[in-house]
Amino acid sequence: MASDCEHHSLFAPPSVQDHIQGVLSASVVLILYGDYECFQSAKTYRLIKAAQQQLSPFEENDVCFIFRHFPQIQIHPHAQRAAEAAEAAAVQGQFWQMHEMLFIHQQALENGYLVEYANRLGLDISRFLQDLSKGAYVGHIIADIQGGYRSGVEAAPAFFVNGIRYCERWTIEQLIAALVAATNQRF
Repeated sequence: MASDCEHHSLFAPPSVQDHIQGVLSASVVLILYGDYECFQSAKTYRLIKAAQQQLSPFEENDVCFIFRHFPQIQIHPHAQRAAEAAEAAAVQGQFWQMHEMLFIHQQALENGYLVEYANRLGLDISRFLQDLSKGAYVGHIIADIQGGYRSGVEAAPAFFVNGIRYCERWTIEQLIAALVAATNQRF
């Protein structure tokens, strides 16, 4: 993993094209490059989610979370299609709901399951299937992957705090301490 951390800075800055929880002007911006079929990506996402819940007394402007796609198709054959399903759900205003569903059910990401998840979320299934069959969101996913490569990401998950790559293992306590410290440094 050491070679995966040679480049420490984020190449593609956060933007309105990203999937965002919070505001881009937050004191702390967390970016996760993840793969829906990757156990470690799911674990990192759950860690971030737990930290967000524990930091709920903070203002919304303090912490922003961004997810970017980094499907590793060579080892996770369903990750690309799952990312496309998340993007198809995003167009219908359900990115984070689909995102959550994909990580919860990451062992069941075949096409039939993706349609089932879209149905559970109340998506327009006809539109969802059209978007998937046209590959409508492949370009967005490729842009995320390329931005990851330019930032030195070789595998998911990859985690950035305020544009700086963090390569160590996180515990919930360490993450919260880092977020509080980063929030205090911005003022």
